[in-house]
Amino acid sequence: MKVIYIDSSPFIEFETVATIGFFDGVHQGHRYLINQLKNHTQEKGLKTAVITFPVHPRKVLQDNYQPHLLNTFEERIEQLSTLGIDYCYVIDFTPKFAETTAKNFMQTILLEQLRVKELLIGYDHRFGKGRLNEYKHYQEYGKICGIKVHQAEELQCNEKHVSSTAIRHLLSEGKVEEAADYLSYNYSLQGKVIEGDKLGRTIGFPTANIELNDKNKIVPKNGVYAVWTEIEGKQCSGMAYIGKRPTILSEGEKRIEVHIFNFSQDIYGKDIRIEFMKFIRQDIRFSEQEKLQIQLGKDKIESINYFQHKIKS
Repeated sequence: MKVIYIDSSPFIEFETVATIGFFDGVHQGHRYLINQLKNHTQEKGLKTAVITFPVHPRKVLQDNYQPHLLNTFEERIEQLSTLGIDYCYVIDFTPKFAETTAKNFMQTILLEQLRVKELLIGYDHRFGKGRLNEYKHYQEYGKICGIKVHQAEELQCNEKHVSSTAIRHLLSEGKVEEAADYLSYNYSLQGKVIEGDKLGRTIGFPTANIELNDKNKIVPKNGVYAVWTEIEGKQCSGMAYIGKRPTILSEGEKRIEVHIFNFSQDIYGKDIRIEFMKFIRQDIRFSEQEKLQIQLGKDKIESINYFQHKIKS
């Protein structure tokens, strides 16, 4: 997939069949849409293209809006690149761009700049100033400017609506396995390993404290999880903790910590990625530190058993 950042006068070599969206998560619904896009190109000699934005449009339009994202921009591009698309056109969504009507967008940008011959619209997607138009309007504008417009079918997964909002809700409930089914990959967080208070090593469970690269990414529900960790290309199993450590402090900041199994390297300052595989338990306040230590031992056994079963199956 070739990524092209659109400026005032990009050079576009081929005519395309395109679709447009933010594609947060690049989940099963998005993949179903893109498969339909690819089907439309068969026997037509056209290329496929997705059109997206690096920053969530609402963040541009509302200064105080803090999006809870499933992907960073780089992760979105990485996921899209696996889907057999020819081009990804990246448009900088600015306040000025937000004033563009759907009709003008189709005429001046899709047709004249990007050479889009056919446009596949997500079944519930809206674009243009105020997002006031409906599919019938896009069809009318397409007839005027010479773009054939199609409406995509909706994907239903186990009779449930697949959407970025639904996946965020699953993560907020700790349902990381169901979220992975909707995404088609394991949800992950990335960051740098920073120094903590080193309390974990005093009770036999040293942890790597993680400072997230992108604070806008959604963090799953507080609790303990079985996770895969990746550091400098090496993958290890482990268990992660998300929470405020109520056994240690009455009031504390939310932390993300990971205990990596059979691992003793110094990784301060290194980049780390954790994939959430299974929710182990809720975040609990223990009356004594020794009881926390005992529970962590049980958490580790459950996590190791999960990975052993996963490998065998």
